[in-house]
Amino acid sequence: MPLHRTLACAFALLFTAPAAASASSPWATVNVCDTASNPDTVGIRGSMPATVSGASELFMRFQVQYQRSDGSWRFLRSGGDSGFIDAGRARGRGSRQAGHSFKVSPPRAGNVYTFRGLVTFEWRAKDGTVVRRTRKRTTAGHRSTAGADPVGFSAAECTVTA
Repeated sequence: MPLHRTLACAFALLFTAPAAASASSPWATVNVCDTASNPDTVGIRGSMPATVSGASELFMRFQVQYQRSDGSWRFLRSGGDSGFIDAGRARGRGSRQAGHSFKVSPPRAGNVYTFRGLVTFEWRAKDGTVVRRTRKRTTAGHRSTAGADPVGFSAAECTVTA
């Protein structure tokens, strides 16, 4: 196969992989990041497949972390945890999505804050027993981001400046 065809195929796979993976794998993304209509706000969205044996209810927990000057990540001390949100019933082979927005303190002049999200996904049986649990960090490149600002926005991190 000629090199230009090989590169074209690799390029196409690179840009279609996140969409293909999203149908069967949970994902999380930052879909709002300090915009004019949502100032000092970090919005996080998650998607999870409905098909887990024995599961009938789907739940997501959204949490925000900030990056310290040494590069490490820490959870916000207050206001950075949504608790578990009911994302709906597991039906068919589709997926369910939910999201949560967090108001963050604006940085002082000259400072920059960087945030990311963590989403914990739980599939629960009718009696509330957790059938499966996993956690994902926010990543970029997800197409189905209802409520995104701007429309279609999907990022791994959010930088808020003064």
